[in-house]
Amino acid sequence: MGLTTQEMITALSPHICVQDLNVFYGDTQVLRNVNLLIPRRQITAIIGPSGCGKSTLLRSLNRLLELTAGVKLSCKILVDEIDIMDPSVDVTAIRKKLSLIAQSPNPLPMSIRDNVAYGPRINGMQILREPNGVDGVVERCLRSTGLWDEVRDRLNGPASRLSIGQQQRLCLARALAVDPEGLLCDEPTSALDPISADRVEKLLKSLSTDYTIVWVTHTLRQARRIADNVVFLFMGHVVEQGPAESFFNSPKEATTKAYLEGAFS
Repeated sequence: MGLTTQEMITALSPHICVQDLNVFYGDTQVLRNVNLLIPRRQITAIIGPSGCGKSTLLRSLNRLLELTAGVKLSCKILVDEIDIMDPSVDVTAIRKKLSLIAQSPNPLPMSIRDNVAYGPRINGMQILREPNGVDGVVERCLRSTGLWDEVRDRLNGPASRLSIGQQQRLCLARALAVDPEGLLCDEPTSALDPISADRVEKLLKSLSTDYTIVWVTHTLRQARRIADNVVFLFMGHVVEQGPAESFFNSPKEATTKAYLEGAFS
């Protein structure tokens, strides 16, 4: 079952700690007393049937959920042991620290170069005033996502002319450009063809040595491939969470076993 608040307090300090998260859309409660730990620089997969609250949970972690009309939530969310729900916290800084990668690519209506440079520019990042400035940021982030050699001769061309798979990697490069600590991935490969999906999956797996990655996926096969840790949601509750190997090979809860055996999806 989900960890209690006291268990969280006594556990080794995680990168993200969610305590007693409750979320309502209007009068409908979609998440109930969610408690979980997300380790640093690993991939934590959030799995569960459609409509169980996976994306709602993900978007709570950097306070993007609050932008949805009619949402009410209560909780404590610690990121680096700081409660990001505190009114004094700079929400923009939290969303920079934990960048969201959406299900469908959403490049900005501008050039490839300006897509990557957009975040550092609007955040006034010091890195733009260092040697190589914007060009250095753009090249570093495009290399990190395997795009540099594919687009280096058309950086000033529109991002909309890239393939869907390239657009998703560009969105990832844009997220990396603001130097986040974590990436919140909402089914980032579900809109891609199999080859592009495989490339993005392997890319994010490699990035997990440097970034905390929280990955919502509806595919158990993918969760088995990518996850270091798993959080299983069912009807708004955390049923079970833990290291991927023990979760998949020796689940503790009957509901978990039934889900892994395909009893519901």
